[in-house]
Amino acid sequence: MTYIIAEPCVDVIDKACIEECPVDCIYEGNRMLYIHPDECVDCGACEPVCPVEAIFYEDDVPEQWRDYISANYDFFDDLGSPGGASKVGKIEKDAGVVVGLPPRENAH
Repeated sequence: MTYIIAEPCVDVIDKACIEECPVDCIYEGNRMLYIHPDECVDCGACEPVCPVEAIFYEDDVPEQWRDYISANYDFFDDLGSPGGASKVGKIEKDAGVVVGLPPRENAH
């Protein structure tokens, strides 16, 4: 099990969770952040600092955002496990479920 970032993060990318993550497992895509399932140590440090409440333990992802479980896994299919987000920087892609969403007007 791992933590999952869901739809509330799309077009927000606050990065407070990145600063709290002790293992550097939160990667930046074009429109949202993703937690690497093989690098996450399930510490939960990211969850309480998320300003839009987008981070959930995998078993607790609300039903309307269940597609984001596979999105967080699929995002890393081509990348593999580089051993930390800071090594690769922003990744110029997003999971399919994110790509299909219209841009949020209130995003920052």
